[in-house]
Amino acid sequence: MNLNKIRNFAIIAHIDHGKSTLADRLIQMCGAVDNREFRDQLLDSMDIERERGITIKAQTVRLNYKAKDGNIYQLNLMDTPGHVDFSYEVSRSLAACEGSVLVVDATQGVEAQTLANVYQAIEHDHEIIVVLNKIDLPAADIDRVSEQIEDVIGLDCTDAIQISAKTGFGVEDVLEALVQRLPEPKGGATAPLKALLVDSWYDPYMGVVTLVRVKDGIIKPGMKVKLMAAGMVYNVEKVGVFTPKPKEVSELGTGEIGYIIAGIKSVGDARVGDTITQENRPAAEPLPGFKPCINVVFCSIFPVDTVDYTKLKDSLIKLQLNDASFSFEPETSQALGFGFRCGFLGLLHLEVIEERLEREYNLDLVTTAPSVVYKVHMTDGNVIDMHNPADMPDPTKIEFIEEPWIVAKIIVPDEYLGNILALCEEKRGIQQELTYVGTRVLVEYRLPLNEVVYDFYDRLKSISKGYASFDYSLAGYEREDLVKMTILVNGEQVDALSMIVHRKNAEYRGRQLCERLKDLIPRHMFKIPIQAAIGGKIIARETIAAFRKDVTAKCYGGDISRKRKLLDKQKEGKKKMREIGNVKIPHGTFLAALKMREE
Repeated sequence: MNLNKIRNFAIIAHIDHGKSTLADRLIQMCGAVDNREFRDQLLDSMDIERERGITIKAQTVRLNYKAKDGNIYQLNLMDTPGHVDFSYEVSRSLAACEGSVLVVDATQGVEAQTLANVYQAIEHDHEIIVVLNKIDLPAADIDRVSEQIEDVIGLDCTDAIQISAKTGFGVEDVLEALVQRLPEPKGGATAPLKALLVDSWYDPYMGVVTLVRVKDGIIKPGMKVKLMAAGMVYNVEKVGVFTPKPKEVSELGTGEIGYIIAGIKSVGDARVGDTITQENRPAAEPLPGFKPCINVVFCSIFPVDTVDYTKLKDSLIKLQLNDASFSFEPETSQALGFGFRCGFLGLLHLEVIEERLEREYNLDLVTTAPSVVYKVHMTDGNVIDMHNPADMPDPTKIEFIEEPWIVAKIIVPDEYLGNILALCEEKRGIQQELTYVGTRVLVEYRLPLNEVVYDFYDRLKSISKGYASFDYSLAGYEREDLVKMTILVNGEQVDALSMIVHRKNAEYRGRQLCERLKDLIPRHMFKIPIQAAIGGKIIARETIAAFRKDVTAKCYGGDISRKRKLLDKQKEGKKKMREIGNVKIPHGTFLAALKMREE
C-alpha cells in the first residue's frame, strides 16, 4: 500500500476517559467486526482487564476506512493503558506511531495521567488530535475543559473534536481528522529491512509471536531475519495483522504494523525494542529502541506447595515475555522456602501479575511485603543495591543508606486540597509547586517512594472521594536515617515481614503492624506474642490470647485443690505447647498486614 494511505496512531488518555470505548466505535464504523461478534472492550482480551474495566496490555488493530475523498486508507490503531503502572506499554506504542488521539473527559477535564501521556507523545514528535469525550453527559463543560487543555498542556483546542464514544456521535469526524491531519509514515520500501520489535508474547501452539513496526523494507514468509541486539537468526514462517482477529498476509510493507512468527523458542531472544533486519542484507545500524524500564517496587513470590516451584518458574518466564516491564530472580527464605524476587512498575502491576499467575497458571502463592531498591553505602566504600530488607548487611558496617524519591503530580478539586496536603506531609513529602487551574489545583510534591508504595494511592482516592488523579516520575536517591524493622511471631523472626522504615516513624509503624497482625493471625491453643524490633530493641508488642478449654467444668463443689490441680496441669501443657508449637500464618496475611489504612 502507498505510504500516503497509511496512518499509524495511538489513543492516549487518563484512566476511564473512554479510550477503549472510542476504539470499539472506530472498529465498528470501519466494519472490522460483524455486529453478532461485537462486544464492549473488544481489544481488552484478558479476563482481568474486562473485570477491572482497565486496559493492561496495549493492543493493535488494522482498520480499512473509506474517506470522504473516495480513497481507502489503512489505519493502524493502538489502544493504550491509562494507569501510571503501565506507562511503559504507552511509551512502546507511541514509538510505533506518528500521531496520537488525546481523549479528554468533558466532565473531568485534564488529569495527571493525561499530562504524562501527552508529554510522552510530544517527546516522540507526534501530531496530536484533541478529542473531547462524554459530551452527552449533563455534567459536561466543554468550554472549561478546552480552556484547561490550553492552559495546562498548551494545545490549541479550536479544532478539538467533540464526541460521545458511547453513542457514536462525532466519531466519523475523528476518522476524517486521522486521515487529514496525521502525517504519513516515512521509510523506503527498497531499503534494507529495519523493523522495530514493539511487543512479544507467548502462544502455546506457535511459540513466540512478535509485534513489529516496519520502518524500512518488507518482511515476507521464508525470509531469514536477524535480531540485531540478540544476534540470533530465524526463518520467518508467517506474517499477519490483527483485524482484530489474527489474519495472515503475504507481506508486511514499509510503515505497516503486524505480527511475525519465526519459530523463536527461547523467551530471552525476543527482547522488546530490538531491531529486526534481513540476514543477507542487514541494516547499517539498529533503531534507537526503548529506554530500559526501571522496576520501582520489589516483592518475593513463593509457592504455597514447594513442589510447584518449577511450575512457578516456567509461568514467570512466560509472563515476562508477555510483559517486558516485569523482572524476577531466584530467592530463598527461612520461613517460606524457595521462591522468586520480582520487580514491578507499581502496586497495581504487582496485583495484576499475582492474579494472572493464580488464574492462568493455577498457582497458590504467598506474596511478601513490597519494598523499593535502597543504596547501602558501606564503611569500606562499596555501594550495595538492596532489594530485600532481609538482605541488609550488619549495621556496624553501614555508613549511610539512600532511598529513592519521586516527583508526584496530583490534580485535585480545591475543596479536597487540605486533606491531600496533610497526607503528603505525613508521608514525609516536600512541596514543590501549587498552581490553580480554574477550580482545580495542580500540586507537585517530592516524596520518598517507600511511603508511596503501600497505601498512598488508596488513601489519596478515599480522601478526595475519587476525584484526585496521580502521576509520578523518579527523581533520584537521597540520604535518610533508615533502619530495618523486624517482626517476631512467637519469638521467631518472620523475614517476609521485615521492612526498612524511617527512624522517626519506626515505633508508630511497628505498633500499627503488630495491631494488624493480631487481628489477622488466628488464635492457637497457646499465647502468641507479636513483637516489632529494631536490632535487639523491642519497640512494639501485641499478644494473641490462647483458646482455653474449661477443664474444671466437671468439678462440682469439693475442695478447691482439685480445680487448682487441673488448672496447673493445663498451664504446664500450654507452656510445653508454646515451646514446640508452630504458628500457622495464613497466606494472605503478608500483603493484608501492610495495607495500613487509617480509619
